[in-house]
Amino acid sequence: MAKIYYDDSCDLSILKDLTIAVLGYGSQGHAQAQNMRDSGLNVIIGLRPESRSVSQAKEDGFEVLHPTEACKRADIIQVLTPDQTQKQLYEESIAPNLTEGKALVFSHGFNIHFEVIQPPSNIDVYMVAPKGPGHLVRRVYVEGGGVPALIAIHQDATGKAKDRALAHASAIGAGRAGILETTFKDETETDLFGEQAVLCGGLTSLIMKGFETLVEAGYDPDIAYFECLHEVKLITDLIYEGGIANMRHSISDTAEYGDLTRGPRVVDDHVKQNMKQILSEIQKDKGAKFAKEWLEEAQKGYPNFNRLREEAKKHPIEETGQKLRAMMKFLKKK
Repeated sequence: MAKIYYDDSCDLSILKDLTIAVLGYGSQGHAQAQNMRDSGLNVIIGLRPESRSVSQAKEDGFEVLHPTEACKRADIIQVLTPDQTQKQLYEESIAPNLTEGKALVFSHGFNIHFEVIQPPSNIDVYMVAPKGPGHLVRRVYVEGGGVPALIAIHQDATGKAKDRALAHASAIGAGRAGILETTFKDETETDLFGEQAVLCGGLTSLIMKGFETLVEAGYDPDIAYFECLHEVKLITDLIYEGGIANMRHSISDTAEYGDLTRGPRVVDDHVKQNMKQILSEIQKDKGAKFAKEWLEEAQKGYPNFNRLREEAKKHPIEETGQKLRAMMKFLKKK
C-alpha cells in the first residue's frame, strides 16, 4: 500500500528562494500558480503574447513573460499546457534553458512516459498531479482544504527531487489532504484508462445508450434525461462520500436489488474484455497505440477529433438537457 504524505512531511523552505515558472494558465495553470504563490513561493507565468490567458494572469497579479524568458529565469519549470503541444514548447523554449540543477515538472506523465520529451540527465524531473480539476484545486485551497495529489520522480539529478516534489505538492494544498507517491508509468497509463473506459468515455456512453434505449421505446425524452443523466450526480456523490457500499445503503431495496442483479448484465465480461483491449492500446510496453494515434491526430489538425466533437454536440440528449437545465434555477446560481 502506498505511503501517504501530509504537510508535516514537506519542507516548503527548499523552494522559498527559487523561481517557479508555470507554463500555461488554463485549468491547472491558474490554480496551481495561485496556490503556490499564496503559499509563499515566487511564481512567474510563461505565455506566448497572443495567448488569451495573458490578461487574466496579469489581472491575477502575476508577472507574465514569453515562455523562453520565463524558462531562462526559472529554477523550476512546470509544464501545464496540453499534452499534444508540449513537445514543440519543450524544443523551442524549455530545452535551451535547462541548465544543470534545474527541475522540470509535469502534472501528467504522458510526454515523459512515452518519450516524446527526453530531458538531459543533469536536471530533476518530477510530477505533481492533483486528483481534481483546476477550479476545484483552487477553490478547496482557498477554503482551507486541499485536493489529494500524486507525485513521481523520473530523474533525481540533485538528490533533492523527492523533497522538491513533496514541497511543490504541499504548496498547491495537497499536503492538507494527502500526497501519494507513484511512477510516471502508473500515473500515465491508469489516468488514460480511467478517462477512456470509466470516468469520461465509459460513463458518457452508458448515459447516452440508456437515454437512447428509453426514447426509442417511446418514453418522454425529458423523463429519460432525468433518469439517465440528471440523477447520475446524486449517485456519484454518494459513492464519492462513502464508496459503493454507501450508495447502496442510501438507495431503496428495489434499486439495490436491480443494481446487483441487472448491473452486471449491462457491464458484463464482454465490456471488461473491451476495457482490457483499451488498456493494451494505452500501455507503452504493448505499443502505445493510443499515444501515437493522438499525437498523429494533433499533427493533422484534429480532423477526426473535431468531427466526433461536433457529432456529439448534436445528440438529442444535449438538446433535451439544454432545455431542462434552463428551467433549473438552482443551476443558474452556479
